[in-house]
Amino acid sequence: MNKLTAYLKDSYKELVEKVTWPNWEQLQQSTMIVLGATIFITAIVGVMDFVANGSLKFIYSLFKQ
Repeated sequence: MNKLTAYLKDSYKELVEKVTWPNWEQLQQSTMIVLGATIFITAIVGVMDFVANGSLKFIYSLFKQ
């Protein structure tokens, strides 16, 4: 139990004294970067899905009788 208490105290001390927290402007900027990257990657995956779907439909239509 003594190790757990020491761990919790050390963790709290590190979070309060050693961690540099971002200010509001940095947080907003980081959020916009993540949002933009998420939208960009989603668009790429959507285009890849659209192309793959069309390609497979075309290939299947060649073998349809």
